[in-house]
Amino acid sequence: MNNYETVFILTPVLSDAQVEEAVKKFEDFLKEHNCEIVTRENWGLKKLAYPIQLKKNGFYTLIEFKGEGTVVAGLETAFKRDERVIRYLTTKLDKHAVDYAVTRRAKLKATKA
Repeated sequence: MNNYETVFILTPVLSDAQVEEAVKKFEDFLKEHNCEIVTRENWGLKKLAYPIQLKKNGFYTLIEFKGEGTVVAGLETAFKRDERVIRYLTTKLDKHAVDYAVTRRAKLKATKA
C-alpha cells in the first residue's frame, strides 16, 4: 500500500452541510476501494490565488490515505464528474513526506490543546 494525500477545492456557494456531504462522498469512495483514511483536514473557506470558473474563494479539504495505486485514477474520475469540485491534486507521499505529515499533525494537535 502506498501513502497518498489529496487536496480538493469545492465551490464556495455550498452550505456547510453540502460541503460535508461532498467530502463524505469521497471518503466513502476511498473506503469502498479498501483504502485506509489516515487523516482528514477541513481547511475551510480560503481565497484562491487566481479566479477559477469566476470564483475567488473555495472550501479546501485535505485527505491523507493509504491504498493501491489503481484507486487514484478512480478517485480523480470521481472529482472530474462532481460539479462541486473546482480543483484537485493527489500526490504520492515518499517516506520523508510521511514523516513530515506525522510531525505536522502532532504540532497541529499540540496547538489545539
